[in-house]
Amino acid sequence: MFHHITVLKEEATEGLRIKPDGIYVDCTLGGGGHSSVILSKLTSGGRLIAFDQDDWALDNAKERLAPYADKLTLVKSNFRYLEQKLLELEGIPQLNGVPQVDGILFDLGVSSPQFDEGERGFSYNADAPLDMRMDQSASLTAREIVNEWPEREIARILFQYGEEKFSRRIAKVIVEKRQQALVETTGQLVELIKEGIPAAARRTGGHPAKRSFQALRIAVNDELGAFEEGLHAAIRCLAPEGRVSVITFHSLEDRICKQIFASYVEKCTCPPDFPMCVCGGKGLVKLVNRKPLVPTEEELAHNTRARSAKLRVAEKLQTVVEEM
Repeated sequence: MFHHITVLKEEATEGLRIKPDGIYVDCTLGGGGHSSVILSKLTSGGRLIAFDQDDWALDNAKERLAPYADKLTLVKSNFRYLEQKLLELEGIPQLNGVPQVDGILFDLGVSSPQFDEGERGFSYNADAPLDMRMDQSASLTAREIVNEWPEREIARILFQYGEEKFSRRIAKVIVEKRQQALVETTGQLVELIKEGIPAAARRTGGHPAKRSFQALRIAVNDELGAFEEGLHAAIRCLAPEGRVSVITFHSLEDRICKQIFASYVEKCTCPPDFPMCVCGGKGLVKLVNRKPLVPTEEELAHNTRARSAKLRVAEKLQTVVEEM
């Protein structure tokens, strides 16, 4: 059973300002929560293309979204290949060889079933083989990183992706222990992480393995690299006045989103007394919300995993497309 509580469902889809006959992309199908809302707003002339690299999510969507099958196209792919995959589909308008859609959504939270079903290896609360692959056909696993990567690299990803201040101590313990016996399960890894964190620090700040498991998951799936590529592609693929909604769940993702959006916003350097812009610093997008939207207290009461969620929305400018 694929059970997942969708975060910021109404806010993210409202941010897209859906047109009934528009073409939309859900880059992170997951449990299908956002997709179902988008599809419910589309008429027979509308279309949703939904991406996911997890067979579990795609199989669930075929069943859950069956009533909308005539308006839905499922794509098994990482969203970093967004532009390429859209070009392969029939019926997608193009401008100068670039596909054009009316709205794109990213929900970067890992689906609850991936955490809750122990056999996937995402959870530090269940003993399972070290895996953490969202795409089961991918080659790199958490087991390979933990048992084969150099100590310095393990420490780097724990610090960079998990913001784990005891990253060097944890990496040292892992490398020492793996020389005696390979680390095969999440349970074994949790114990090594605990050993690398001072006792006083283990008693505060939630589960001691949380940050390290996040870091390994990000590294296994190259989540930040994929998001950066995917968001740049999304802005290219937006039609004039099209919008992109992005839900992030930790500071690394939100920082990337904020910086990429900022890089496409107009940056006029003309003196303020000039009657018109002559510097050519035109932007590609405008921010729909200056500050990110966050879940309401009511939503948090029903879903504590939403606590760190932030929503940012940007809109493609009309004038840029006219001049391309």
